[in-house]
Amino acid sequence: MKGYGMIRVGQPGWLEHEKPTAGPMDAILRPVMLAPCSSDTHMMHGGSGPVEDRILGHEAVGEVVEVGSLVTKFKKGDIVVVPCTTPNWEELGVQRKGGNNAHDCTTASSFKFLTVKDGVFAEYFSVNNADANLVLLPEDVSMEDALMTTDMMSTGMYGAEMANIQLGDTVVVFGIGPVGLMAVAGAALLGAGRIIAIGTRPNCVKFAREYGATDIVSYKDGNVVDQILAIAGGQVDSAIIAGGNSATMNQALSVVRANGTVSNVNFLDATDAYNVPTPLVFMGMGDVTIRGGFCPGGAVRIQKLLNLIRAGRVHPGKMLNYKYEGFDKIPEAFDVMDKKPSDLIKPVVKINW
Repeated sequence: MKGYGMIRVGQPGWLEHEKPTAGPMDAILRPVMLAPCSSDTHMMHGGSGPVEDRILGHEAVGEVVEVGSLVTKFKKGDIVVVPCTTPNWEELGVQRKGGNNAHDCTTASSFKFLTVKDGVFAEYFSVNNADANLVLLPEDVSMEDALMTTDMMSTGMYGAEMANIQLGDTVVVFGIGPVGLMAVAGAALLGAGRIIAIGTRPNCVKFAREYGATDIVSYKDGNVVDQILAIAGGQVDSAIIAGGNSATMNQALSVVRANGTVSNVNFLDATDAYNVPTPLVFMGMGDVTIRGGFCPGGAVRIQKLLNLIRAGRVHPGKMLNYKYEGFDKIPEAFDVMDKKPSDLIKPVVKINW
């Protein structure tokens, strides 16, 4: 089969691989809509090490073409939403973690696409534990909205969930790309009274306000920390890091009050390091909670996010502002995700087989 990915670090291109086969609990799908992600381009540039000959992609709505002998909930022809993290639910490590399944606690991460097997930029791809990981696309949810639940919505809202937001709290969101925008939406849904979003791109600022941001801070207008403290009238209850770099942690610690929370869903390189001056955390005893977590997956998680969409509480599909049609357009969409033109929020590829 044909797929698009990394021939080697720094060299994307088309690859020819064997079509995957279905184990008893697996499903084989072909993508009908997919979205390149910055994680894909990050990996292509070597952010995850010297990977070679790997088909990329981890955000997809797909059509079932084959199911394993033990799969009972899906059949050939079903259109399904595919979470980017697909745990092995029988693993004790996942069960101990209560469904927040960044890792299986084995040798393989629940983020299997890209890391331990080919991704979704392919004519066919496999999903393990299909009954526990896939969700039928509801008739009253657009494919675009559903596609955004697989990673952007799940990741961003997890940032808000980890932030321990209480009714009326003041929350800062660092970065308003698609993940940060969904963190804004999540903070609003959880009851934040004031949401200060950090970003500069006009279309992202527009959506941030639409999703619930009450204030916008731009680094172009001066020191970000000073601006936040001035707007909030002091320190805030929670900060969500959805963009920036390792230094953003210190900005977050500078604005969060004692007994507040810093929540991080921003992916950093293995070569990055946090360097936190101890006065930022009251000589190590600042009573600030720092949490970091990876995108939750599985069918229950995706179904809950789809419920929010069906209720009209959020529509993430509107972030898809670069649109392509056809399997052969994957390289073009990938390239625009890599180069990030100033008006880009998120590219999407629709595929009609």
